[in-house]
Amino acid sequence: MDFELMINSFPKLLNAAVITLKLLSVSLIVGLFIGLLFAILRLNKNIFINKFAYGYSYVFRGTPLLVQIFIIYFGLGQIEYLRSTFLWVILKEPYWCAIIAFALNTGAYTSEILRSAFQTIQPGIIEAGKSLGISNKIIFYKIQIPIAIRQSLPAYGNEIILMMKGTSLASTVTIMDLTGVAKYIISTTFKPIEVFIVAGGIYLFMTFIIHNVIKYLEKKYSFSQ
Repeated sequence: MDFELMINSFPKLLNAAVITLKLLSVSLIVGLFIGLLFAILRLNKNIFINKFAYGYSYVFRGTPLLVQIFIIYFGLGQIEYLRSTFLWVILKEPYWCAIIAFALNTGAYTSEILRSAFQTIQPGIIEAGKSLGISNKIIFYKIQIPIAIRQSLPAYGNEIILMMKGTSLASTVTIMDLTGVAKYIISTTFKPIEVFIVAGGIYLFMTFIIHNVIKYLEKKYSFSQ
């Protein structure tokens, strides 16, 4: 076991972890908005809107994230029309292609998490708001959404952790995130065990932090309807 390599690799891998956290945070923010939008569409009584939202969720939850990244990064670049539009400024960059893939993927899972949370809200809470003369719009934004978000914290916490580990696939499109830098170091040292132990330790530490933050939020905002 080359402990000197592990010590020397740690600062490089730690710096690369910043890229991983940037990928994660941007993807989660965009994905949360996408998930909320499609969760609302799933609850729509219009069958076409409902099926459209379900189709999005089904496709992105039913196909591997790696395939989605490859289609967005390699596949869209094969469409000549896109290369002549303003979209090419974004789609030619591997970083933004990864963000798009991650956001769409986590958005699909988030939509199902939020949809389930919305459906578990007791009707009495909504009826109480209406009896006080509160408009449906205010009830939705001020009552239903906060309740749904609080109820979905445990499941969404798991999604954050899964998405954090999923960002390792960004290295497949040349992004030098934590896994990408680990692969580069291994290619020059030919010592995968030592490098991946350090990289795995950093991933484990980030998982520990996320888990405890979610656990704290669950405890802080726990309530009974």
